[in-house]
This record gives sequence, structure tokens and C-alpha cells, in this order.
Amino acid sequence: MRRLDPQPWMTSQAARGVMAALEGAKHGSARFVGGCVRNALLGEPVADVDIATPLTPDRVEQVMLAAGYAVHPTGIEHGTLTVVADHHPFEITTLRKDVETDGRRAVVAFTEDWAEDAQRRDFRMNALYAAPDGEIFDPTGGGLDDIITRRIVFVGDPEKRIREDYLRILRFFRFFAWYGHGEPDALGLAACAKLKAGLAGISAERIWMETKKLLTARAPLPAMTAMDRSGVLRQLFPNSKGLDLLRQLVALEGSASLPPDPMLRFLALFWKDARAVVAASADLKMSNEEAHRLKWTVQNDAPIHVGMTPASIRGALYKTGENVFRDRVLLQWAQDLPDSASWSRIYSSADGWERPVFPVTGEDLLARGIPEGPPIGASLRRLETAWIDSDFALGRDALLTMLD
Repeated sequence: MRRLDPQPWMTSQAARGVMAALEGAKHGSARFVGGCVRNALLGEPVADVDIATPLTPDRVEQVMLAAGYAVHPTGIEHGTLTVVADHHPFEITTLRKDVETDGRRAVVAFTEDWAEDAQRRDFRMNALYAAPDGEIFDPTGGGLDDIITRRIVFVGDPEKRIREDYLRILRFFRFFAWYGHGEPDALGLAACAKLKAGLAGISAERIWMETKKLLTARAPLPAMTAMDRSGVLRQLFPNSKGLDLLRQLVALEGSASLPPDPMLRFLALFWKDARAVVAASADLKMSNEEAHRLKWTVQNDAPIHVGMTPASIRGALYKTGENVFRDRVLLQWAQDLPDSASWSRIYSSADGWERPVFPVTGEDLLARGIPEGPPIGASLRRLETAWIDSDFALGRDALLTMLD
């Protein structure tokens, strides 16, 4: 029998209180499940704590309210309640079995059978349960083996699992990026390749959420390579330029001790194709902040090259802003990896940079008789260009003299 060593998220006062309340209602009615158990066994950080129980949602609510905890029906249609104890959230879900699926969402029925609940989960290592005392339950019979070998294996028939929810194709690659080792499971990969067209029916928000999580993994390339070879990458992003620049960017992150940046990694798939980036950001319904970052980085035409002088670096920083400058430098650096010393100097130039203030205003031009509208705009742009070219040395009077 495998037993999970005591974990802080298991032994906290909040966790013990929630589990004790469920156990008090019915012995054996509370087990930790999913990501918290998987990550603890893998030695990975645990973020969220999920609990499974045969108690029905209304009974769970009664028990939790009686114990003095706040209860929120965050996924009640699927039997999930979020319980807040000592400011810590716990997702408590009634054991379920699928009654009907359409590739996007499922109609479920509640059950008291732990094995039935396990059979509707996606991967065997996600179908592991831990009792309050740490005893591990492995209803599929393969979850613990997958933990040891770091294999991502579907529960039961991979095609059946995927047809229940086509997003599981992308989750297969995401979990492989985070937790897998060696080659991806052959049966799972073949099923993903065969059924990839089903991803067209998945919402853009869900696709983008999984893509970002995949690209946040420390080493996403084995998973991305498998996606590419299986045709899934082309199914999702038909205008991508391949993985060459992503490979070089990941290598650069490692050599320069830079943290993984999923937005920059995504941009590497489309680098310098502004039309493809704009289309992808719209198709995936990114947030305004995300879309702005990608579009401004790829559309801005301030020259970035390895031979930049200090003055041209300052000019580019002024035109692009620090964040876009860093993004463009890193992507260009990844493309020109051999000359790392020069690129490192350019990248570091943004440290502590403060944007200078253009000393001429529209009021100054009005006072000199330049009419409002396009003439003022054109004059301001001309003077600002001269000011940048002077390495910001020209003052207000010198610039205004240029108008004469």
C-alpha cells in the first residue's frame, strides 16, 4: 500500500477541519484527488486542493455550513462546491459518472462508486485519490506506475476520453510538457492526431488557457514537437512558422537565466508576421493587454540589430517603450544566438531607463503661427525625429528655431 507523506496542504488546520466535517457525515466520504495528489507524488508544487466525496452537493453544503465554513456553488451543475475555510478555498466535488457528452461538455450523474468517478477522468495520474491519513487509492491500476515513469496515459480508451472533451488533446500535450518524460504515450498521441479536427468545436478561451499553460512549462519543446508532428499544432495555428525560433528562444532563456515567458514563446511561433499575430490574438480572444503586447511588438518597426550604438538603443527605447524593446531584443537575440555578448549589452540597456520628455508642445507651435490640425501634427513629428536623432540633446529653443 502506498501512502503519501504528510503535506502542508493536507495537515493545515483548514484542511483537517474540512475533511473531518465530511468524514463526520459519513465514514470514508472524503479523499483528496487530482492535481494536489499528483504533484505531491511527483515532488512538484501544489497550488489547488480538490476533494472528492460520495456525498451529494446539497449534503456537502449542509455539512460545511454546519461546520461554519462559507460555501459557493462554483460548479454546481457538475457537483462542485467551493468551500472557504480559514481563507483557504477547497473545491469539493461529488463522485460522478458521465451520462452524455458532446465533445465539449458533459451531463453527469452522481455516484458513490470511486471507480466510476475515476473512469471519467482524463489521465491515470490525475485519477489518484488520497485519504486524510495519506493512503493512496489507484482505481485505474496505472496511476502510480505513471507517476514513477512520468508517462501521460489516458484513462481507458484514449479515443473515447477525447470524444468526451476534445480539449483533452491539448491537455495531453500540456501535461506531457509539465510532467512527462521520454516519448509521449503512443496510443494517446495517435488518438490526438486522429481526432484533432474536434478542436475546432472548443471555445477560443479554453484553447488559449491551455496553450498558455503549456508554454509556461520549463521545457515545452518535446510536447510542442509532438504537437507539430501529429498535426495538432497546424490544426490550432495554421499560420505558425514552425518551431525553429521557439527552440532558439528556449535555449536563450536557459543560457541567460531568463524565466519562461508564454507570451514571448507564443510570439516566436509567428515572428515578424504581423497579420498572423493579429489574427491569432483575435481568434483566441486574448485580453486587451495580451493582444496589445503581441501586436505592438510585431508591428513596431523601430530597427533592432546587434550593431546598435548607445544612441540608437536610446532612440529605440523611446519609440517602443521598455517592455516592447525587451521583447523585440530577445526575439532578435534568439534568432542571432552566436553574438550573445552584444545582445546581452543591448538587452541590459533598458535597466533603469527613464523616458525623456519631448520639450516642444502643440501650444509652442500655435504661438509661432502654425495652424491647428495636420500642420501641427506634421511639425511635431518632424521636430521629435530631429530631437531623437540628436540623442535628445536639442532643447526647446533649438528645436523651435528649426521651424524658421
